[in-house]
Amino acid sequence: MASFKEPTFAERTAAAARARAAALAKHRAKPQLDEATLATRLARSEARAAADAEKRRAKEDAKAEVALIRQSKAVAASEAAAAASREAELTAAEKKAARDARYAARKARK
Repeated sequence: MASFKEPTFAERTAAAARARAAALAKHRAKPQLDEATLATRLARSEARAAADAEKRRAKEDAKAEVALIRQSKAVAASEAAAAASREAELTAAEKKAARDARYAARKARK
């Protein structure tokens, strides 16, 4: 079995030049794109960009809606806490008066 022959600098540069020439020939062999194909690609790209923008807008709207719901829940919770504290502040006599007023209203409706 023959041993490995180390390529010389000249052989390596020649191989690199051949590879560059082959790549250039391959690139030159590609057919040029016509205007219709380019226009189709551009239209697809713009449609994709518009769809992405719409999706992004919908996502931002959903985030805003969730934030609004959370804020309204927080406001409702604070109002409920305020109402509970007001009710806790009522004295026993005020509670009895309110209960009697509800009872009288219910009797008046009948």
